[in-house]
Amino acid sequence: MHQGRTTLSKFLIQQLKGTAEQSDLAALLVDIAACVKAISAMTAKGELGGVLGSLDSTNVQGETQKKLDVLSNTAFINTLAMGGLVAGLASEEMDDPQDIDPQEGSGRFLAIFDPLDGSSNIDVNVSVGSIFSVLRAPQGRPAVAQDYLRPGRHQLAAGYAIYGPSTMLVLTVGKGTHGFTLDREVGNFILTHPHMAVPADTSEFAINASNERFWEPPVQRYVSECKAGSNDVRGRDFNMRWIASMVAEVHRILMRGGVFLYPRDLKDPSRAGRLRLMYEANPMGFVVEQAGGLGSTGRARLLDIEPDAIHQRVPVILGSKNEVERIERYHREHDSGTDKEYTSPLFHERSLFAN
Repeated sequence: MHQGRTTLSKFLIQQLKGTAEQSDLAALLVDIAACVKAISAMTAKGELGGVLGSLDSTNVQGETQKKLDVLSNTAFINTLAMGGLVAGLASEEMDDPQDIDPQEGSGRFLAIFDPLDGSSNIDVNVSVGSIFSVLRAPQGRPAVAQDYLRPGRHQLAAGYAIYGPSTMLVLTVGKGTHGFTLDREVGNFILTHPHMAVPADTSEFAINASNERFWEPPVQRYVSECKAGSNDVRGRDFNMRWIASMVAEVHRILMRGGVFLYPRDLKDPSRAGRLRLMYEANPMGFVVEQAGGLGSTGRARLLDIEPDAIHQRVPVILGSKNEVERIERYHREHDSGTDKEYTSPLFHERSLFAN
């Protein structure tokens, strides 16, 4: 496909030609791009726009909302509701899905989104983003909660926007993963990164090392081996990254490879994981798999999970194929009792509590 000045609209017409949802899905993704442009403008203004800082409210997750969380959520709701292409919306910032009046349009789709991922970073001017997923809506009746709860393999489209030095929109409609850069002078997204590919091998991993004492043994084993580098079984040195923005972490992986881990831990045993399946793990898993990578919980493919709630949390391991498969193998070996015993270097010779 010609890279030159291929706009998002032209690209979608070409990609979706011959599909059942051709024109409507293309139009919906253009509407999502309009949301992205509006949020990009707000984030670019920063303190000058009076949109930084926190509110007194919390979302359904119990997280303190940033002003931009709410403004971004409103941008998605208003734009997609007026577009007449969705029967319902679900968001990180809403307790329950929101129905859209069927008189406003045909409503062939359901949209699920995290309007501003990584918003804890917004006040310190670190890249944040938006994540979205599109499902087919039921026909002939209003959507109910169960209509949203489908495995990620049923997604029609998914992607994310990243608001950094430039604004990029990365998406898939099941035919590879492609990146578009916002040309602010003309207001169009231009295809700049066609057929993005995640290398199968990498020497870079991203994880929040402050939670190490809560990780399960397979994750401790993997990270320990990476940190030991060329002196241990991996035979090469690794770099560790952590931005605390899933969009930024996944974008780096798509651009140069790597693996991102937000695993299950014992810090809060009541939670199966930290990231949300429907509007974080599923869309990012779809994007990464379409670029040749893998998405897993460590024990199951992300896109095969049968969801039971809109805000369900899961462990997430995403990125370069060979690294994700290695981490899955470590989980299998641990669960079967055939893995090697993990020994923390900190306690290798003596306990900190020894007399």
